[in-house]
Amino acid sequence: MELSAQTLQAVTRRHFLQHCQVGLGGIALSTLLGGSAKTARAGGQTGPPGSSGSAGLSAKKIGPLVPKPPHFTPRAKRVIYLHMAGSPSQLDLFDYKPELVARNGQPCPDAFFKNERFAFIKGHPKLLGTPYGFQQCGQSGQWISELLPQVASIADQLTVVRSMHTDQFNHAPAQLLLHTGFPRLGWPSLGTWATYGLGTESQDLPGFVVLISGGSTPSAGKSLWGNGFLPGVYQGVQCRSVGDPILFVSNPPGMSPAVRRQSLDALADLNQMQAETFGDPETLTRIEQFELAYRMQASVPGVMDITRESSETLAFYGAQPGKPLFANNCLLARRLVEQGVRFVQLFDYGWDHHGTSKGDDIVHALPRKCRDVDQPIAALVRDLKQRGLLDETLVIWGGEFGRTSMNEKRGGSKFLGRDHHPRGFTMFFAGGGMKPGLSHGATDELGYFPVEDPMGIRELQATILHLLGFDARRLSFPLQGLNARLIGPTEEGQVRTALLA
Repeated sequence: MELSAQTLQAVTRRHFLQHCQVGLGGIALSTLLGGSAKTARAGGQTGPPGSSGSAGLSAKKIGPLVPKPPHFTPRAKRVIYLHMAGSPSQLDLFDYKPELVARNGQPCPDAFFKNERFAFIKGHPKLLGTPYGFQQCGQSGQWISELLPQVASIADQLTVVRSMHTDQFNHAPAQLLLHTGFPRLGWPSLGTWATYGLGTESQDLPGFVVLISGGSTPSAGKSLWGNGFLPGVYQGVQCRSVGDPILFVSNPPGMSPAVRRQSLDALADLNQMQAETFGDPETLTRIEQFELAYRMQASVPGVMDITRESSETLAFYGAQPGKPLFANNCLLARRLVEQGVRFVQLFDYGWDHHGTSKGDDIVHALPRKCRDVDQPIAALVRDLKQRGLLDETLVIWGGEFGRTSMNEKRGGSKFLGRDHHPRGFTMFFAGGGMKPGLSHGATDELGYFPVEDPMGIRELQATILHLLGFDARRLSFPLQGLNARLIGPTEEGQVRTALLA
């Protein structure tokens, strides 16, 4: 059988129509432009915002990660997202409730547990007031716990939302909903959407970098920085602060840089032939990923080497080169955004304080985790500000849900801990167009239900995209006959304009 006949058999009617979405006029235009790969829509355009919509040889010349203009002028050009995996207790850190302290140990009101679903609480639980002191900090008067003295010192730089809520009460689904828009696998992450829409300012580094601390990946795993149905070149690249920054990026033994280059050129030629024959955009993604990996061999080791920082800067962050610390990752995040990386995601594991033992309670384990992150977070915000980067860098802090106002007391445990709580929790932000010193929203006197300006996950996602210059309803990708979006198909994702500077 001739190759042309094989090609025709491989291209189904569905495949042909999917790749020629704009009709005969689009086919003619594609011929003039010299390419015919699958296109994507963002705001009614073919391709991501600012892209030409063409593929083939032209896509190889342009590259999918080049900077692209968003829908409108952005407040933020880049994001550093600090996710505390397991979910920190808002009641012991940011949401001060004197009434809960006064009623510590009393039976929980029926409305708090009847017809409610908990991960572990059984029977009629008792209220648990925080054992920690709170103060109003800075000129803004933000209530912040004694466990976070350094974060308290930057209170006037923070935008604190105390009325967040979600509809998921288990870690993996809640993390997926927060970062991908859906509580199940297979959807692109927030960082992937941002890189898809904006590209990156550095062609020698990934547009989306992920850093892990705390000894484990988050419960939902690498899906939290996956590309889902978007082209693979936009997915997050996990870097390490110990050993090789990226696994398998170095040449294997016996392969010289010259041989590596020749091998990549040969692979690129073969992949380009396949792309022109079958029109699969993932083939072009594969070419770009090989080329990016080659460029990263030279660029990544330098930017990931924090020993190049002064001893004063290392001490400022509490960083210790060669160790897998959250402090090291905060310093790396600043170095990465300085070099043009669009989205840096830090996951710090170990914030699931149920109180089943001394290792996961709020008296021993929570203070230890706070000591790990308090100084680095404050240093990151201060460092970005003094370098003139904070205004255009959105820093986000939070978990996937909150913790209950009641003591979990699983199996009669004598240690103090809190169960998963989707009804109300706290997040804070700095820079990137957010209003500094703002305290937004509130929960009831026992810290259970939001009673003032409740803010859901869709609103959070729409607000982040808005700060990056996107209309969350227009940033989309064609999927199974629909335009898939981070905020989902409904109209619930409204921008929370009260948070914006």
